[in-house]
Amino acid sequence: MGQTIELIADDGHKLSAYTADPVVSAKGGIVVIQEIFGVNIHIKDVCDRLAEQGYSVIAPALFDRIKPGIDLGYSEDDLGQGFGYMQDVGNENPMIDIQAAAIALKGSGKVGAIGFCWGGQLAWLASKNVDLDCSVGYYGVAVHDTLQPPPLCPVLLHFADNDKFVPPEAANKVREEYPKIPIYSYPANHGFNCDRRDDYNKDCATKAMGRTLTFFENYLV
Repeated sequence: MGQTIELIADDGHKLSAYTADPVVSAKGGIVVIQEIFGVNIHIKDVCDRLAEQGYSVIAPALFDRIKPGIDLGYSEDDLGQGFGYMQDVGNENPMIDIQAAAIALKGSGKVGAIGFCWGGQLAWLASKNVDLDCSVGYYGVAVHDTLQPPPLCPVLLHFADNDKFVPPEAANKVREEYPKIPIYSYPANHGFNCDRRDDYNKDCATKAMGRTLTFFENYLV
């Protein structure tokens, strides 16, 4: 359904991105922000599903600054590789690349973002640093450690109760700081949205995506 395109970031960096478009005119644009596993089959699948919901979608390859074409699975070895890439690229350069994707989507209308795992953290940071109309973070690591400055657009956050990468008090720390932000917790493990992972939880994933799509309808359409 989708295809690979090239984006040029503000600093001149060229990166690849996966894009998918609806069959009818788009009702908005969404930047899909990868996990530590690259723009892999799951991220492309998320893009395709959002395109089916009527959005133009771009997933920038944030690891291209290190090495192009990184596409990992979900084994322990893949986890170790992805964690290393995440540390190498940091959280600042991805903001520039997410901004490039957001700019490329401007012709589709209002633009939001959605991210998972490391991408959930980046979606939170992007709400403060990127020109977005809204942002959604799934089980974002270290969101609770980056509470300030406040987001500049509406945000929706999903947490997992049994997350081995995000401490159980994280969701409540964000709730205390931002009582008006919709924050949901689910009886699931980290990665519960990804049907390629052992931690996939269909009920929680369906409920979270329903809330996410309603949120996008409210702020993008």
